[in-house]
Amino acid sequence: MTAPADLASSRDTLAGAALVHAACPHDCPDTCAIRVTVQGGRVVKLQGDPDHPPTHGALCTKVSRYMERIEHPDRVLTPLKRIGPKGRGEFAPVGWDEALDDIAARLRAIAACDAQAIAPYSYAGTMGFVQGEAMAGRFWNRLGASRLHRSICAEAGATGLELTYGATVGMHLEHFAESRLILIWGSNPITSSVHFWTFAQEAKRRGAKLIAIDPRRSETAEKCHQHLALRPGSDGALALGLMHELIVHDWLDPDYLERWVEGWPQLRERALQWPPQRAAAVCGLTVDEIQGLARDYGRTAPAAIRLNYGMQRVRGGGNAVRLIALLPCLVGAWRHRAGGLLLSASGWNKPLRNAQLQRPDLLAGRRPRSVNMANIGDTLLAEAGAPELGGGPRIEALVVYNSNPVAIAPDSARVAAGFAREDLFTVVLEHFRTDTADHADYVLPATMQLEHRDVHASYGHTWLLTNQPALPPRGLARSNAQIFRDLAARMGFDEPCFRDDDETLARQAFTDAVDAGALERDGWVKLAVPEAPFASGGFSTASGRARACGPDLPLPDFVPNHECAEADPALAARLPLAMISPPARHFLNSTFVNIASLQATEREPALELHPEDAAARGIADGDWVRVFNDRGDHLCLARVGHRARPGVVNGLGVWWRKLGRDGHNVNQLTHQKLTDLGEAPCFYDCLVEVQRAQAPAGAAA
Repeated sequence: MTAPADLASSRDTLAGAALVHAACPHDCPDTCAIRVTVQGGRVVKLQGDPDHPPTHGALCTKVSRYMERIEHPDRVLTPLKRIGPKGRGEFAPVGWDEALDDIAARLRAIAACDAQAIAPYSYAGTMGFVQGEAMAGRFWNRLGASRLHRSICAEAGATGLELTYGATVGMHLEHFAESRLILIWGSNPITSSVHFWTFAQEAKRRGAKLIAIDPRRSETAEKCHQHLALRPGSDGALALGLMHELIVHDWLDPDYLERWVEGWPQLRERALQWPPQRAAAVCGLTVDEIQGLARDYGRTAPAAIRLNYGMQRVRGGGNAVRLIALLPCLVGAWRHRAGGLLLSASGWNKPLRNAQLQRPDLLAGRRPRSVNMANIGDTLLAEAGAPELGGGPRIEALVVYNSNPVAIAPDSARVAAGFAREDLFTVVLEHFRTDTADHADYVLPATMQLEHRDVHASYGHTWLLTNQPALPPRGLARSNAQIFRDLAARMGFDEPCFRDDDETLARQAFTDAVDAGALERDGWVKLAVPEAPFASGGFSTASGRARACGPDLPLPDFVPNHECAEADPALAARLPLAMISPPARHFLNSTFVNIASLQATEREPALELHPEDAAARGIADGDWVRVFNDRGDHLCLARVGHRARPGVVNGLGVWWRKLGRDGHNVNQLTHQKLTDLGEAPCFYDCLVEVQRAQAPAGAAA
């Protein structure tokens, strides 16, 4: 990496303008390379890098408005100290020294008794390695604070993929353009991965068939050749039904199975117990749909699956990913570079030095307990010694960065109640006064992506990217890494690693296998990943074979939802509608919700209903409705139409709670129960009922 003084030499200048290489920081598989043109201290152009193959010059609707975030009038630009009740968002500005001195004093006092009473809460507000967990990880390791199990998004699927392939690895993104059949499973790439969609469209123009598998008729599903609207949580049953048909029709690659799949005989026996009639009954599909899908998949090569994380946010999500990940092995799809599966490519990022960045050696032999971010509501309300706390002390202090848990965590009434504890000392590093920031004792202004240095990998493609600062920090904002450096100094942490600046951290992120000069010059470099990585086995398991089962690994199976008629018929009788909560098209989790142009497009929090379910409840398109269950209720606008399948409603998220008409969002209804693998949340495993409601005051007619 170049040092700050050399930054100008890494920019192309023309007519007084500087070209800066940046990377999109958000939780999206595309991880776009961005070209930023700066002139006179202002950004005059922001565009996708046309030379970066995955980005090919395009940015999504959200990130193309990035300057609206940076220049937003509500941005936090000075440290703030709470002066009113928690949750009211009443603050007074303070200086950095006063804020940091007080925070450090409070943390030292708590740590003197037990540092495990202090916990971090962070996720993917930035995916960068410097501003994510580099200096923050060092700080928490040195302190000995509680560990955080970062499970909120992908842990069930990641665990399932690792059990099957040995790592979170898959196809190259760009090779989907050569596929003859693409199953887009649990994914809406028009909203969540627009660059994959361009490759899928190229394949379609070349004659490929696109099939969407999704409970919701998404923007993507309606543009595919076929849409299979299965019930939420039934993906594992569908995979087993497909395996049954592949076996009985001999649409298999027996050589690949014998050489490269452990436990194939046992998996074969299980799959034969799932004829299409059984799978259809569980999935809410027709027998013809399952047989037709199996025929297409078994007789088309190369066939590719773009699996995404929506389908694993249910009780059986980990098992479902294991089963789906085995499908390419049955038909030998991995023999082709345009065949196989992509859920995550993060396991290819071997040149990353996470251990060096976060320095686990600073724990010095201590083994702090772990708390699960998916259970933060119950965890914050638990008394000392409770199971949620690992039998340890109550959480007395929480430092939140790169996340907005009061909005995005499940069972949000419990989350808000936990954050409202007057005896909980809370610090939030943020850009805006989010729902979580409103509950903070201190809000510390953080820089945005164009104002700091970072480096990135991707979980959707096989490229590394750099992010050069294009602008100075606005106001008094400091980078996440700098804030943790400042706190470390006040805590008396005198190890040399706490003096590493952001440039040094960026250099430490990668091994010498990465061409740092090319990364800085071009903005990106490609990882050395084989074109067809598993054409001859070579999976990341100990044996080099994909694993269906083994002495230490049971066979995958269909696992029904926590909340469904099979598991709890009485609950399903009272609450007959399944609810999923996919992201609204113009939001990314709770990011971009406060951008005026995007918020205006989404209008109001919305619930999609099928016409049959709406008619049975006397609900018309555009009515206000109350969606509810035993955990709470949420007021939103009904959108009646073809997006929802019968028996399922789609609560589009994730709005900030305070932007909802009733001060709630869709997570008022989700629960804190966990998945079969990975201890992840079950956002799409939820039963509700819906009734028509009066329009709230001030709502448009």
